[in-house]
Amino acid sequence: MAIYTKTGDKGMTSLANGERVLKSDLRIDTYGVCDELNSWIGYLRTSIATSSVFEAQYFQLQWMQNKLFNLGALLSKAPGDWIVAEDVLKIEHWIDTMQQELPAQRSFVLPAGSEAVCRCHLCRTVCRRLERKMILLGVEDDALIFVNRLSDYLFVLSRFVISRNGEKEESWSK
Repeated sequence: MAIYTKTGDKGMTSLANGERVLKSDLRIDTYGVCDELNSWIGYLRTSIATSSVFEAQYFQLQWMQNKLFNLGALLSKAPGDWIVAEDVLKIEHWIDTMQQELPAQRSFVLPAGSEAVCRCHLCRTVCRRLERKMILLGVEDDALIFVNRLSDYLFVLSRFVISRNGEKEESWSK
């Protein structure tokens, strides 16, 4: 597989269905943000990789990275059931499992803390940007719900990391 094809040298690219579009097209921008999120999640995984305390979350994030590749395929108009309702249910289960260990949230939480916590929040904010782009693109199915739930997961993961590491959550003060 050639790394360079020269077919994009004039600012055009192909979607999975063969359609040629500008690289500035909203669809390309959207799956570019999906790719960015995938990279940030990979970066997040490096900060929890060495801790057996986060082994489950490490593999959950790896699963999500694979699903984000599926989402990129869906966004590039590749045919197939790339994201399904069961994917959303899986994330909800993981959120619920982490939430069982966490104290009730009583205020907004500042996106701050250890490096792992900050990486969670960076992932979460990029995930929210992806969600906004998908809404502009008109994505309305399980894929949009998946991205919404993924941002919830990343927020809960930030709190979970704080809790497991014995850190103190920083609350917003007016």
